[in-house]
Amino acid sequence: MGIIWTIIIGFIAGVVAKFIMPGSNEPQGFILTTILGIVGAVVAQYIPVVQNFGPIVSAILGAIVVLFVWGIISRKKA
Repeated sequence: MGIIWTIIIGFIAGVVAKFIMPGSNEPQGFILTTILGIVGAVVAQYIPVVQNFGPIVSAILGAIVVLFVWGIISRKKA
């Protein structure tokens, strides 16, 4: 059951992060949005300031960081 909650929280975090930081080169689709949220949650574990928030807020903030880095990398390639 833990993996299902991880996927659900990851999807919610990915959707909210994409809503907050829209961009033309962002990952799209259900699976990539979910992966974005899950990776964001993992990234949030390594940011000391973000650890004080709840799991969904931390995952959203981590996903925003991932989207920011994704945008920097995609601009350099273009």
